[in-house]
Amino acid sequence: MAKDHGKQIRDDEKYEALKEKGMSKEKAARIANTSDAGKKGGKAGKLDGRTKEELIQDAKKIGIKGYSKMRKKDLIDRIRNH
Repeated sequence: MAKDHGKQIRDDEKYEALKEKGMSKEKAARIANTSDAGKKGGKAGKLDGRTKEELIQDAKKIGIKGYSKMRKKDLIDRIRNH
């Protein structure tokens, strides 16, 4: 059973699993708090096929700063490597 991390973590089990894989607390919390981050089956879609506006929304969700000045290619790179 996963430790209860309080209201700041939505999915305690996912958070603990990500921490065990070596992710930082910040990254594990961000992923555990995203409602669609753990969907399986390739439902997320490829980043290359998304519009710049969709990529901006994704960047906002995961906390990337300066997205409004980025080109689409730069957004894709930052999202993949965040």
